[in-house]
Amino acid sequence: MPPKRKKETPETTRKKAKKPDKALTAQTMNLSRYIGAHVSASGGVQNSVLGSIRIGANAFALFLKSQRKWVSPALKDTDIAQFKILAKEHGFTMILPHGSYLVNLANPQEEMREKSYACFIDDLRRCEALGIKYYNFHPGSNVNREEGVKFLAGNLNRAHRETSSVVLVVENMAGQGNILGGKFEELRDIIANVDDKSRVGVCLDTCHMFAFGYDIVSQYDKVMSDFDEIVGRRYLAAFHLNDSKAACGDKRDLHANIGVGYIGLEPFRKLMNDERSIGIPMILETPQEDEQVWADEIKLLESLIGKQADDPTKAKELSKSGLKDRQAQKVKADKKKIRSG
Repeated sequence: MPPKRKKETPETTRKKAKKPDKALTAQTMNLSRYIGAHVSASGGVQNSVLGSIRIGANAFALFLKSQRKWVSPALKDTDIAQFKILAKEHGFTMILPHGSYLVNLANPQEEMREKSYACFIDDLRRCEALGIKYYNFHPGSNVNREEGVKFLAGNLNRAHRETSSVVLVVENMAGQGNILGGKFEELRDIIANVDDKSRVGVCLDTCHMFAFGYDIVSQYDKVMSDFDEIVGRRYLAAFHLNDSKAACGDKRDLHANIGVGYIGLEPFRKLMNDERSIGIPMILETPQEDEQVWADEIKLLESLIGKQADDPTKAKELSKSGLKDRQAQKVKADKKKIRSG
C-alpha cells in the first residue's frame, strides 16, 4: 500500500514554488507605468511569472491554455497556488491574459459561436481561479458587421452573467477582411450593447491602430483624442506595444520591434508620457528570438518616461535596422494593390 500523501498547505506550496532564475535585467520598482511582454506559460501558469521576472517586467500577458485546442485540461491546483504566491511576492497586479485565436464570438454560425463561447468562458473561469482581473480577446469576424456586433455583445453579456469579476477587454484590430473592431466606432458599438459597462474595456494595439489607418506618427494627439471622444477614455484598459512592418492604412497585422518599423520611436515616447498610459498594463508582442529582446525593449520604453524628445541617434539606429524589412513589405503591399486594382 503506497504511503499517504501529506496534505498540501500554503506553507508547503510556498516552499515548492520555483525560484526565479537570474534576471536578464532588474525590475524597475515604483513605476507608474506597467510594462511587460506576452510570456510563455509552458510547464504551468506559474512559469509566466518567472519569465516576467527574468525580463525585468512589472506586468505581463500569457495564454491560459493551448491555442491549438478547443478543450484543454484544467489548471492544476498546485500551479494555481504557486502562480498566486509568485505574483504576490513579486508585485504583479497588472496581468492581461490573451484569449484563444480559435474563438469567434461574432460567428454567423450558431454551432461555431457556441463552440467559441465554451472556450471563452473556460478562460474566464481560469482567470477567476487565478485572481486575475482583466482578460483580453479579439472581437471576431462576420461579413454582416451589424450582426457580428450583436452576436459578440450578446456573448459578453452572457459571460458577465456567468462570472463575477473579470473585466472583458476587447482589442482593436488591423482591419483585415471581415474582422470587427478596427474602427473606433465599432468598438463604441460593441460597448454600447454590453449591459454591465463596468466590466468591459478596450486594449489599444499600436500596430493595429496604425495598420488600420490611424496615423499615430503624424497625428498622435488627434488619434488619441478621437478615441476619447468616440469610445471613451474610461474604457481604455490596456495597450499592446508593437511597431509595424506595414505602412499606415495597409490593414496588415505585421508586428515589428519598437522603433524598427514604420511607427518609429517618437510615438512610443509620446505614449510613455501620456497620462492615458498610467496605471494600466502595457504589453509587448514584438518579435523575439530570445528573452533579452524583451528585456532590452522594456528598458528602452522605461527610458522614454519623462523625456521631452527622443534620442535622435537611437531613433535613427533602430529605424536603420528595420529598413530592409520595411522596404520588402512595401514591395509586397504595392504588388497586392496592383493585383486588386
